[in-house]
Amino acid sequence: MSKENRSKPQFSVGRKMVRAALMTAAIAAQFAVVQAHAAGKIEKADLKFGFIKLTDMVPLAVAYEKGYFEDEGLYVTLEAQANWKVLLDRVISGELDGAHMLAGQPIGATIGYGTKADVITAFSMDLNGNAITVSNAVMEKLKAKLPKGADGKPEHPVKAQYLKSVVDDYRKEGKSFKMGMVFPVSTHNYELRYWLASGGMNPGYYAPLKGDTAGTVGADVQLSVTPPPQMPATMEAGTIDGYCVGEPWNQQAVFKGIGAPVITDYEIQKNNPEKVFGVTQSWNDKYPNTHKAVVKALIRAAYWLDAENNKNRQEAAKMISKSNYVGADYKVIANSMTGTFEYEKGDVRKVPDFNVFFRYNATYPYYSDAIWYMTQMRRWGQIPEFKPDSWYKDMAKKVYRPDIYATAAKELIAEGKMKAADFPDFAKETGFKPTQKDFIDGVPYDGSKPNAYIDSFKIGLKGKDKVK
Repeated sequence: MSKENRSKPQFSVGRKMVRAALMTAAIAAQFAVVQAHAAGKIEKADLKFGFIKLTDMVPLAVAYEKGYFEDEGLYVTLEAQANWKVLLDRVISGELDGAHMLAGQPIGATIGYGTKADVITAFSMDLNGNAITVSNAVMEKLKAKLPKGADGKPEHPVKAQYLKSVVDDYRKEGKSFKMGMVFPVSTHNYELRYWLASGGMNPGYYAPLKGDTAGTVGADVQLSVTPPPQMPATMEAGTIDGYCVGEPWNQQAVFKGIGAPVITDYEIQKNNPEKVFGVTQSWNDKYPNTHKAVVKALIRAAYWLDAENNKNRQEAAKMISKSNYVGADYKVIANSMTGTFEYEKGDVRKVPDFNVFFRYNATYPYYSDAIWYMTQMRRWGQIPEFKPDSWYKDMAKKVYRPDIYATAAKELIAEGKMKAADFPDFAKETGFKPTQKDFIDGVPYDGSKPNAYIDSFKIGLKGKDKVK
């Protein structure tokens, strides 16, 4: 027998032994997870969570820096992601255990708009926190049209009807008006569209059944995706005339002297849900105790952020100004996080609820919040065909998980870390907020009647409309 032939069986046996050893290790690891699950213990202690460099990632930073994750037996790594698509893809692939997500991302993924995957959320990270900013050139045109207060400053919030006049002027000059938003299923996209439509402008339709996912069919204003940290530079370069984004990128435009916010999302829709913490359904099924522990840590972080009339906000702003978190100047972050908002240089106004992390039951994942996002998806064509009210409710219950939240909250109460009064009455909670009336256009929203709500708008798809 040749030397070559003698070596082959040895190599084959060695490879089989390695393969068997790896399989044995995998089985042992899986068995350990099953045992931990059955015993109510953490199934996975070492975790990696993703985030985008925005102020509202702060509950993750606080849970890490204040030791709330470690209190739950979790050892977490926080990692900034390049953009929302990369972040979602990495959660779906398992490279990340979970992430700071746009409220619409778990919904969009689950219904199959874009990447199809079952993604859930048991924790709402914040309310409000966004604004719409326009370039200096647009602001100067607006000022000629805006009513002024007794102090001579433009009245806020700026209604979209005044921007419509500017957009009409652009059209007469043969120019298109362009604005940026951060992602097709982002809160920013829907808030910007809502505001534009309230002023009589069509922000454009999506036509996914025809392969058109640009969202510009019939648009009076051209909307396009721009990553949040790139918003100010993109506007300064003249590529876009304005944008809708979270902080600190609106205040950054003011500090750089390149633009002016015209309205906050609090003034478009009072106390609207903004970001959520998302995981895949399969990850939750495999690590339910770990997921519950994460939610417990995040609840404590959110409570700390709103405690005693926001007394910890300056500390939080300094925390996330570090390069490994948001990496923006402390003064820029603190401008909105500490209860004020600067619309133009020197025009600082009190907006105490610009950022809300815990009060008003901000952390509770309401079904009606999920349904509101779906109504806007339908209104602008991302849900291309009519769906009955029951479909919206079923989908909301599949994606938003108040049951997991309630279990985590009850444990915190039992441990003496929180009080029952800090939370909704879980015995009575239905997951649906009372009819909301604080929208800029005055249209009331009842989450139990999504189609009636969709049909109430002057601009947008309704009934069995399809994009033509």
